[in-house]
Amino acid sequence: MIPAIRTLTRMIGIAWVITRHDLLVFLDFPGSDTVSRLLARRSDDRIGTRLSAALVELGPTFIKLGQTLSTRADLVGEQTAADLSELQDSLAPFPGEQAVKIVERELGLPLSQAYHSFDLVPVAAASIAQVHFAVTADGKDVAVKILRPDVERAFHRDLEMLSRLARWVDRLFPSIRRLRLIEVVETLAQSVELEMDLRFEAAAAAEMAENFAGDDTFLIPSVDWSRTARRVLTLERVSGLPVDEVEQMRAKGYNVTRILSHAAQAFFNMVFRDGFFHADLHPGNLFVDQHGRLVAVDFGIMGRVDLETRHFLATMLIGFLNGDFRKVAEIHFQAGYVPAHKSVDAFSQAIRSVAQPILGKPINEISVARLLGQLFEVTETFSMETQPQLLLLQKSMLVAEGIGRRLDPDVNMWELARPLIEKWMRQNLGVKARVKSTVFDIAQTMERLPRLLDMAERSLTDMQSGGLRLHSETVRKALNGDRSGPSLVLALSWLLTAALAAALLLN
Repeated sequence: MIPAIRTLTRMIGIAWVITRHDLLVFLDFPGSDTVSRLLARRSDDRIGTRLSAALVELGPTFIKLGQTLSTRADLVGEQTAADLSELQDSLAPFPGEQAVKIVERELGLPLSQAYHSFDLVPVAAASIAQVHFAVTADGKDVAVKILRPDVERAFHRDLEMLSRLARWVDRLFPSIRRLRLIEVVETLAQSVELEMDLRFEAAAAAEMAENFAGDDTFLIPSVDWSRTARRVLTLERVSGLPVDEVEQMRAKGYNVTRILSHAAQAFFNMVFRDGFFHADLHPGNLFVDQHGRLVAVDFGIMGRVDLETRHFLATMLIGFLNGDFRKVAEIHFQAGYVPAHKSVDAFSQAIRSVAQPILGKPINEISVARLLGQLFEVTETFSMETQPQLLLLQKSMLVAEGIGRRLDPDVNMWELARPLIEKWMRQNLGVKARVKSTVFDIAQTMERLPRLLDMAERSLTDMQSGGLRLHSETVRKALNGDRSGPSLVLALSWLLTAALAAALLLN
């Protein structure tokens, strides 16, 4: 009874905050405009600005919700997504003495054995964790990230409430199902689950450090694994200027244009070379050290793109930059993102409608990230399914473009990355690459051939000794034409073919 009352009270509080920030019209249910006029204080602020303020007021879980929505320009619109991407995840710190207890409990030893010195006052505090500077027993400067006390329980309680609320709203207000609130909450829950275990973040930092080993333009702090646990992460301490402090960089004599070039190259390498990218590279997580090198921190939110998606993305980006809208449309169909029965010509026209105004601007003003955001909005007409990996990447590109414009407003970072993308396409999509891929596939098949022949021989033996036995459910699905498994009939065909091949070989 008490949890139900607590949930109801919390929901009433949420409704009041939404109303007070004039967000009922955003929800677009019947009568929302009337209620908004009666209760809300009208503001000239954009809806994204008002939504950001409301989420900050509602607390840590809702700040994370806003950050998740910032990746969904297809749902909330391009401008609102951009506003939400600037949400600052900062909270009042918890006491340093409490941080010490967590460290000692997690590492299983007194603080004095782990660190020679430990600053009780944190240098940063966010909704999930806060960071303290320290010096290890062997004299290394480190940054120690510590989860907030009981943060897991608090987030799980809010997420459970949000899940119930999303299902309730989805059922009662069909007009706002376009927001896919249930899906958004599920995505948030998955993201938070990963962030609650700092060992995952440590692994991400270590993987990215391996990817950039030997690159002296983009640095990743090393992980101190002996002082890392589920709720404690110890990293090499880094220092430098936030990447948006352009005037200070110029005052120190840094070559800002060269730094932008390095940023474009690093982003290209993350996405295309590695398929593993930092998805939260805002100025608070990217620094320029005393040697003019970029240094990234905070690896709680990462993204991955497989090779097929990278092929799609590279072809699409070059198609956009060349104004080849037909090519952009065709690659969507080839990737299977748009159903085959839709018209390529109509889709090409739709792409032109959103791209032409943007690409008509001076090259330094072109935003590829905004272009992708508008494309996601248009593609709903063509039954294009949401591609989560592209949405997260689009949000990361938007942040990267913002950094690029702060560094040098006269340069477009995607034009800097263009030669790298074209070279990557030649290496991965050219004739030599396709021949190499085919040879590799044949080699893999040859490696599997002995095992396939062994399976075929056993199948033939079974057939000779009383018949090949199939599960009744398998037979039923095959006879009924069930295609729920894409390889059901194919598997049966291969099995019979293999048996026949074995018979020919053995006779």
